[in-house]
Amino acid sequence: QVQLVESGGGLVQAGGSLRLSCAASGGTLSSYYMGWFRQAPGKEREFVGTISWSSSNTYYADSVKGRFTISRDNAKNTVYLQMSSLKTEDTAVYYCAADPNIGTIRSGYGVDYWGKGTLVTVSS
Repeated sequence: QVQLVESGGGLVQAGGSLRLSCAASGGTLSSYYMGWFRQAPGKEREFVGTISWSSSNTYYADSVKGRFTISRDNAKNTVYLQMSSLKTEDTAVYYCAADPNIGTIRSGYGVDYWGKGTLVTVSS
């Protein structure tokens, strides 16, 4: 059973940067898309972005495009979310996800694997 564990969350000032990591263990994620989602207090879960197995394709939500970058290191079974120019509205619990289907990973419904999340708080 694959497990995803996020790390790197914390408190950062608006305008700052933070890098999240998601480490996979317990199995291979060959051909899987890896994605990031977030859920702010009182709001629904939101797609942030995803990256293909080969890293040749990335997709981002409009709200983070140009500020966030997803990358992955398949040798380390790890995916990263580099967040820059952070805004207070980026405050949320960030979740890592994995699924072989691009449609599924972008919708967030029926995803094979989820992490438990890491909290990012952006202060003004």
